[in-house]
Amino acid sequence: MYTSKSRYFMFIVVALVALALVVSGCGSQGAASSQAGTKTVLKVGATPKPHAEILEHIKPALAQEGVELQVIQFTDYVQPNLALEKGDIDANFFQHTPYLESFSKDHNLTDLVSVAKVHIEPMGVYSKKVTKLDQLQTGDTVAIPNDPSNAGRALALLAKAGLIQLKDSAGIKGTVQDIVSNPKQLKVVMLDAAQLPRVLQDPKTAAAVINTNFALEAGLNPTKDALFIEDKDSPYANILVVKNAKTNDPAVQKLVKALTSADVKKFINDEYKGSIVSAF
Repeated sequence: MYTSKSRYFMFIVVALVALALVVSGCGSQGAASSQAGTKTVLKVGATPKPHAEILEHIKPALAQEGVELQVIQFTDYVQPNLALEKGDIDANFFQHTPYLESFSKDHNLTDLVSVAKVHIEPMGVYSKKVTKLDQLQTGDTVAIPNDPSNAGRALALLAKAGLIQLKDSAGIKGTVQDIVSNPKQLKVVMLDAAQLPRVLQDPKTAAAVINTNFALEAGLNPTKDALFIEDKDSPYANILVVKNAKTNDPAVQKLVKALTSADVKKFINDEYKGSIVSAF
């Protein structure tokens, strides 16, 4: 039979054991939280091809570096920069420097900066109506992107192909008003870049100048299907963009390192077979 003193002793022992279990449990939970806290989440906005595909490829490497990469897909050229400015995403990967500069000026954005050049997507002229550009007829319609930087780029490509001639001062920001010679009196219409592959099916459209990412999404092979394409030394390298305050962020630097690695260069070469080339 337990005495009152024995019962008191047992009560103390049980209480101490319970307390130890509680403390142990809290300690374990704290360690787990601390370990989980070492993982950094990076949300990166990208257009599906090839940007999102490249980002998906580097996810495992970044995970080993403690970075959880979340790829947020956009299907236009406007929302990714607005989302980055608002802080909805940490970075974006879809544009070249002339587009970023033009967009920032038009939308009064001063805080978006490039931190890496990743790849070049040569812009090309495509058609479902002709197999050679010299088959275009007088008065045919040619569609180009409607954003200023890509419009100027498209017009420069048409000029290089010998279809039009631009003012010497036009540069990369040329507009249809800068066309000084148009022997075939081509009708140049401006449309949203994402819509251009679709208009190839329109009987009224003889050709379209299409960005490679949208060409790939539409099942077009730039190296085979383009009637005329930019040289591989094009200055329009696609860039990783962040807000200025994040340029030296450790997670962003890990992302930059992964995107400009030998592994990504090999992935680009193997996956896109020349339709996209690395810029590093």
